[in-house]
Amino acid sequence: MPQRFTTVRELLQHGFDTVIDVRTPAEFAQDHMPGAINLPALSDDQRVTIGTMYKQISPFDARKAGAALVARNVADHVQGPLAHHDGSWRPLVYCWRGGQRSGSFNLILQQIGWRSDTINDGYMSWRRAVKTALYDTPIAHRIVLLDGNTGTAKTAILAQLAQRDVQVIDLEALAGHRGSLLGATAGGQPDQKAFETALAVALDACDPTRPIVVEAESSKIGRINLPQQLWASMIAAKRIMIRAPIAARSAYLETAYADVIAEPDLLAARLAPLRRVRGHAVVDGWLAQMAAGQFRALARALMEQHYDPSYVKSRNVNLADVIATIDVETLDDAGQAKAADQIMALL
Repeated sequence: MPQRFTTVRELLQHGFDTVIDVRTPAEFAQDHMPGAINLPALSDDQRVTIGTMYKQISPFDARKAGAALVARNVADHVQGPLAHHDGSWRPLVYCWRGGQRSGSFNLILQQIGWRSDTINDGYMSWRRAVKTALYDTPIAHRIVLLDGNTGTAKTAILAQLAQRDVQVIDLEALAGHRGSLLGATAGGQPDQKAFETALAVALDACDPTRPIVVEAESSKIGRINLPQQLWASMIAAKRIMIRAPIAARSAYLETAYADVIAEPDLLAARLAPLRRVRGHAVVDGWLAQMAAGQFRALARALMEQHYDPSYVKSRNVNLADVIATIDVETLDDAGQAKAADQIMALL
């Protein structure tokens, strides 16, 4: 009988030795259960071919051709990545909806003698659990926001808090984006579903009796949308502000965004949309500083002429509940550590 799971916790504590995702590599890349390995029953091209045959020729011919392909692919997996497993191995197999691909794969593994089973409703069972946790159920944890103007090293301080055993979730790391106009990172962003999987796992790992510190964000990080229940908790959360001199913030940004500075054309392209907001003269001034290699001055100008005014406007709208303000003179390692110690004492 297929295994039935309804919650993220149940799926994460499945009790099997290995979770095998038999969907195509493209499906797997979009999102998958945490810890799963991808052993496709059909490749991306094979799935397209069988699907076309199903519609244009006949379902019977498609199933017959598909069965032959699945059998060959499973044989390759058994003789390859699965060859080292002994008879006690217990794999858990899933496909999109727990249908023919996982059923066929599972049957072959069982005939070999492995104690294999499938997930009822396959990957969709995982998606339902994640959606329930992030969209339908209020977050059980108390969220505390780490807030402050651009360049106050919030992400770095968040990492310092994690080293002190404070519960933190780095939303920008999960979203693959630093959360600003210049925030794109190498490798790009994950699919929205993959972000939600990572977030659900991170929340499940946290103790609900202790607060979780997250960085104050907008409802969207790059192209990733924050799920409804998390965003509701963040809106209601109390905030700890980080405040630092503009010179310290400029020095920090020059280092933190070194990858962006290293690509002037890319930087110029990212600044171009701000012409509609700040005007041509202001943006031309930024580009002149960039061309002259005055990157610290550029960082300061961006904060004074764009980020800080935007932040003040946002705070006036949201009327955030600030419980403490941490003043930091420098944002080097020592300054970050000092801020983390003060925040830890507040928590």
